Amino acid sequence: MMRLIGGNGWTIGLAVLLALLLVATKAIQPDFGPSGLDNLARSALPFALATVGMAIVVIAGGIDLSVAAMMAVASVTAAVLMDGASDGQAVFAVLAVLLLGLGMGALNGALIVVTRVPDIVVTLAMLFVWQGVALLILNAPGGGAAPWLRALAVGGVTLPGVPPAFTEWLPRGVVFLAVVVAAVWLPIRRSKLGLRFYAIGSDPQAAFRSGVSVGPTRIAAYAVCGLFAALGGLSVTMATGIGEPIPGPYLLASVAAVVLGGVVLGGGRGGILGPILAVFVLRTVRMDLTLLSVDPNVAAIVEGTIMVAVVMFGAVLATRGRRG
Repeated sequence: MMRLIGGNGWTIGLAVLLALLLVATKAIQPDFGPSGLDNLARSALPFALATVGMAIVVIAGGIDLSVAAMMAVASVTAAVLMDGASDGQAVFAVLAVLLLGLGMGALNGALIVVTRVPDIVVTLAMLFVWQGVALLILNAPGGGAAPWLRALAVGGVTLPGVPPAFTEWLPRGVVFLAVVVAAVWLPIRRSKLGLRFYAIGSDPQAAFRSGVSVGPTRIAAYAVCGLFAALGGLSVTMATGIGEPIPGPYLLASVAAVVLGGVVLGGGRGGILGPILAVFVLRTVRMDLTLLSVDPNVAAIVEGTIMVAVVMFGAVLATRGRRG
């Protein structure tokens, strides 16, 4: 037990911090309850999915600055395909969007591997490309979303035979996030591919000498990031019922949550649970500032300062780790 706690101390600390923040939220607004948790989960869901994708790429020793733009492409594509579609057609639309996300991420990775241009340069360029693609598909918010898709992330969980008073405190958005991450990341993490992500993030040359195909593995990491970006774009459409062609503030937030969650920017170390908890910590801070009636501009400054400080702290740690 002590070994488990020692190895996951940072993640446990984030969980405790989140619990304290929720207690503070209850103190600030005594009527905070299941509906407040549902709103928190829905607002955090796109950030959490973007963060998971970013964390996977960072673990593999890279970074993807186009994650928010890929989310926008996925959001508008889903909204256009589902507008007026039947439930069966909407299912195929969702599958098409997920494949699109895999393709966008794989293209990013392939360009990095083939050209050997630094990933920060390639993905910055692709940010503008995917942003333009999103605006070509839908030049203004619009489209639609299937009712069953929206229901996946709205409200509390309902279980047969269980009183709603017990289940309404568990938002569907949290369950959706847990199911998606478990279905996609856990099998990868336990496979050779997951080990290769960590290997190339720790030391690409050592990984290559050990028989790891560094190029294909790096492309796979960006492809998985694209898949989670597509899921994040779908979650935006799920929450709003329309497609959003303008990329949201997910890039810096995802990088900050990755660093705050214990993933080293140099790659090779970290997990997924910590960054997810970090997302909820940051979103709860934002919600508390709103409940305290802090001026939105001041709240944005505070939130941005926290993110920048976290990212700078992570960069310092990564630099020291490389020197060590």
